[in-house]
Amino acid sequence: MKIDNNVAAVVTGGASGLGGATARALATKGAKVAIFDLNADQGEALASEIGGLFCHVNVTSDESVDAGFAKARAAHGQERVLVNCAGIGNAAKTVARSKEDGSLSHFPLDAFDRVIQVNLVGTFRCIAKSAVGMVTLDPIDEFGERGAIVNTASVAAEDGQIGQAAYSASKGGVVGMTLPIARDLMNEGIRVNTILPGIFHTPLLFGLPEKAIEALSASVPFPKRLGQPEEYAQLAMTMIECGYFNGEDVRLDGAIRMAPR
Repeated sequence: MKIDNNVAAVVTGGASGLGGATARALATKGAKVAIFDLNADQGEALASEIGGLFCHVNVTSDESVDAGFAKARAAHGQERVLVNCAGIGNAAKTVARSKEDGSLSHFPLDAFDRVIQVNLVGTFRCIAKSAVGMVTLDPIDEFGERGAIVNTASVAAEDGQIGQAAYSASKGGVVGMTLPIARDLMNEGIRVNTILPGIFHTPLLFGLPEKAIEALSASVPFPKRLGQPEEYAQLAMTMIECGYFNGEDVRLDGAIRMAPR
């Protein structure tokens, strides 16, 4: 798919981090970009910078997602590109023992469900609602391509660490649904791929001490540094632009394999 000013794109979680870098990359090539995010200050600022549109969207809400797509399509037309970067994480053992009195507790089920609802169900919600619109578009080539979708999982989908049961389950679900959705949409000309990032320099890590950042960087086989959001965006753009890229889940991690902790 050629990205130019005839292409509309939606990036969830697009106000910063991986989504922000991807929104910039799409806009640089001329795409009309709508940013879906909960952070209005960052989202509005980035939208202004790239000549895009900010939509205040909560991916766990049908009504919010519907309103976001309606606003984006009214401004830019039906999107041909969807990049799902919205996500959250938490950390809790399945069963934990109190250091004070030895009492036992389990992973709070509402906290587990919250991660699943944002990372997995929220991703599927945006895919389904975007694809319904993409199907109405005219094909852009003789093979019938209409659109491209890129999702964000994590290396935790394959080697989750202690305390990552909810996060790993949510990201493993994104990986698991990639090929079935690509098959669901194959006769509609819509491609679906997923990126599994390793340890990236994103807002989630900004608050860590410098020594912690150095230790994380040293744990990457090569290159010994954190991934940059622009590198995620580079792979996302390849998945969007290369018409033969479909149904794939690709690690982007400097060859890291996460230890138990």
